[in-house]
Amino acid sequence: MNVKIESSWKEQLEDEFSKPYFESLGQFVREEYTSNTCYPPGNLIFSAFNHTPFNKIKVVIIGQDPYHGIGQANGLCFSVNEGISHPPSLMNIFKEIETDLLIPYPKSGNLERWADQGILLLNATLTVRAHEAGSHQKKGWEQFTDAVISKLSEEQEGLVFLLWGGYAKKKGAKISAQKHLVLSSGHPSPLSANRGYWFGNKHFSATNTYLKEAGKQQISW
Repeated sequence: MNVKIESSWKEQLEDEFSKPYFESLGQFVREEYTSNTCYPPGNLIFSAFNHTPFNKIKVVIIGQDPYHGIGQANGLCFSVNEGISHPPSLMNIFKEIETDLLIPYPKSGNLERWADQGILLLNATLTVRAHEAGSHQKKGWEQFTDAVISKLSEEQEGLVFLLWGGYAKKKGAKISAQKHLVLSSGHPSPLSANRGYWFGNKHFSATNTYLKEAGKQQISW
């Protein structure tokens, strides 16, 4: 795969791109995009990295799969393009922000505004076949994003990792809680949120308090 990615990330992940598993992954992705409709568009696969350079990261949110509906996925976890209806999980994220920080529910579900402030919106799997959830899992993306998380944990200090749901908690199990703030809760999906595992987690105010105490610019959620 000819990886077009922001220069600081290219430097950090150069070794990963040359590994055999990534070569196989690249071939799989090329074939999938040639023979099927896949999301996000090819130029947005590495959008999370391109919006948020390695040394600008303050917060990491871990998702699982890109959205697989028409026009939804834009390469950032939980985010949708302008004018697209908000999926249920995103609605619950915005509702929690609304009650936690008393911020009005936003019109746009495009989270580029978060990414540009230093939030890495990282899906575990960066591509998916249209209307087939999980179709690109276990092809190598998870190994790649595990390496990204490990590098952030080991080489950075004072990041906030937001782990929502069992999958994200497992994915972030090796993050150093001595060096970083690790906040966990249930997933914002209706199934989890309606059982009381999401609402009231106050992750957004907790993130800003931590950033403020570290002398960093708070996030405008």
